[in-house]
Amino acid sequence: MAVTRKDIATDAAVRAKYVDGVLRLKREINPQSGLSTYDALVVWHVRAMMKMTPPTQGSRNAAHRGPVFLPWHRYLLMVYEQQLQRVLQDDSFGLPYWAWNRDGDLPPDQQTRAPVWSADCMGGSGDPVTTGPFANPNANPDKFIVRVETNSMGQLVAASRGLARNIAGDISTLPTTAQARAAVNLDAYDEPHWGVDSSTTLRNVVEGWQPDPPGMHNRVHVWIGGDMAPASSPNDPVFFLNHCNVDRLWAAWRRKYPNARYLPGANAPASLKFHRLNDVLFSVFSNAPKVSDMIDIADVYVYDTLADVL
Repeated sequence: MAVTRKDIATDAAVRAKYVDGVLRLKREINPQSGLSTYDALVVWHVRAMMKMTPPTQGSRNAAHRGPVFLPWHRYLLMVYEQQLQRVLQDDSFGLPYWAWNRDGDLPPDQQTRAPVWSADCMGGSGDPVTTGPFANPNANPDKFIVRVETNSMGQLVAASRGLARNIAGDISTLPTTAQARAAVNLDAYDEPHWGVDSSTTLRNVVEGWQPDPPGMHNRVHVWIGGDMAPASSPNDPVFFLNHCNVDRLWAAWRRKYPNARYLPGANAPASLKFHRLNDVLFSVFSNAPKVSDMIDIADVYVYDTLADVL
């Protein structure tokens, strides 16, 4: 049976379970690597960003800046959701989303005080964060600790510190519901040259490269700042809430255009490896699914509502 993904800001039970699940995954330490189950997801995301296709810095990688952005992150979210279900011992738990588009409709000063940043949800800003369940000003190993990050070259390095955020420090506002609806109204998934230039395709507009960068998903990362800025952005548990809302936009688009195709197809050039319909998704696990396996997931999960973005 499909689980239901709900809004973390309006469902207190889901909010409490998500926080509990994150902390449980953080406490599961692999004695060989010294990293937790949660940290392994951070490593996976960084490695995907460093896997260039074609192998030149600044172009598409195995998870971003191209068509696979939405399917790859859907796969990441599904693995994460399964891990949360496992540690919570609750197969009915659905990964919550943060409807940042609704917060983006608020005046700027209210956006930073929205429910998602309350002490019983994600906590607030700071370097390190000092409020909420992930606050750890002293990098106490019994609390939430950042164990791996990226350096200026994008390489993975060890860390031992508290979580950092700089909410609204570099950009003042979140994306709005009108902008989310405008993205969902675009009837093409992607188009040649399959990069960051198109302002008329769902994937590129939702990823946030056009029409007014940084937009949508990218803008959320920049607005939060701190650990949400580099390739190791899953260090912040709000990363997954952001991407769950991104996935919700894709689900809304699929409802609006049920016959629209994922592009590029299986016969696209080899330079689009990882992004073609039948390509295996980049993974740190064996038996990874194909892009095509991520298109229809109605038997795995549904969203409590799509109405605000349709």
